[in-house]
Amino acid sequence: MKNYKLLTPGPLTTTETVRKEMMFDHCTWDDDYKAITLKIRRQLLELAHVTDEDYTVVLMQGSGTFGVESVLTSVMGEQEKLLIVANGAYGERMEDIAEHAQISYVMYREVYNKIPSAAKIAEILEKDPDITHVSMVHSETTSGILNDIEAVGKVVKEKGRTFIVDAMSSFGGVDIPVQDWGIDFLVSSANKCIQGVPGFSFIIARKQKLIESEGKARSLSLDLYDQWKTMNKDGKWRFTSPTHVVLAFSKALDEILEEGGIAARSKRYSDNNRLLIQRMKEMGMETYIEDEHQGPIITTFLYPKNHAFAFQEMYEYIKERGYAIYPGKVTEADTFRIGNIGEIYEEDIEKVCSIMKDFLEGR
Repeated sequence: MKNYKLLTPGPLTTTETVRKEMMFDHCTWDDDYKAITLKIRRQLLELAHVTDEDYTVVLMQGSGTFGVESVLTSVMGEQEKLLIVANGAYGERMEDIAEHAQISYVMYREVYNKIPSAAKIAEILEKDPDITHVSMVHSETTSGILNDIEAVGKVVKEKGRTFIVDAMSSFGGVDIPVQDWGIDFLVSSANKCIQGVPGFSFIIARKQKLIESEGKARSLSLDLYDQWKTMNKDGKWRFTSPTHVVLAFSKALDEILEEGGIAARSKRYSDNNRLLIQRMKEMGMETYIEDEHQGPIITTFLYPKNHAFAFQEMYEYIKERGYAIYPGKVTEADTFRIGNIGEIYEEDIEKVCSIMKDFLEGR
């Protein structure tokens, strides 16, 4: 199988050293393995700018969606109500979760290329006192828009509600002071900006809110409180953990710190993003999201006018030359997406844009 670099929002291109960590086998009951789990939880708290006095970290088997579903189905009681704020497919996925779990909820929908209004959320909360929780996505990879969770968090706290944030593709690539922004539960995944590999999600939770969720879970395997209780007791996961993924993630955490922390990684991603947008505009391709709200994680581009090619044709051409980009149709117009995260540097952006230019000139 040919190796190629992934310009996607994850799974993404990792370092060789992270991949090598998965060459080792570990027993889940070994003290060494428990110490690695503890180290990961401690390092994530540090990246979130919180301490273990007020917050804790719970690792949850499965993809990022497993983590989101774990939170929503564990902290929402039968008499509680959720406001889901959505301006993309991942916000809408929360609605699917709520429907399946029979969680009481209401939706605030925004068009995909606009950020949700904190003022509108305040108005909804004022009018509906039954709403107890608010959930939304930070970096909506449907479009690449970066939502203003700081402004929303301020409103949610002022109204005395619980704030749940899906920071799947932003945590580690965008600095998020969790407590300062009023976030009670933040969900992310091993295979995003920390640059690990797929296999588990993690939840940074306000301790008191987590403790209050005891007995509310609608699922056995996704019970967030029980997972935390077991993990806190002896460092073990309740059920079989993805040992190789955990080892890789531990190494990836060391590497983000070696790079200079979130600030340095965010700068690299942002530099990638700016260069990508500049080169694409030179080829006649504009961004779907306006500059003010374009995130550094992934960018959606509109096809050039009067184009005479299909996405699959362009995708295969680029992939044959060592890179993979991301499909995406978020409007009636034709669009595609290119990720800026992972072990990707400006030379990669220049190379993939050169390949794309060759493709377009050959049509």
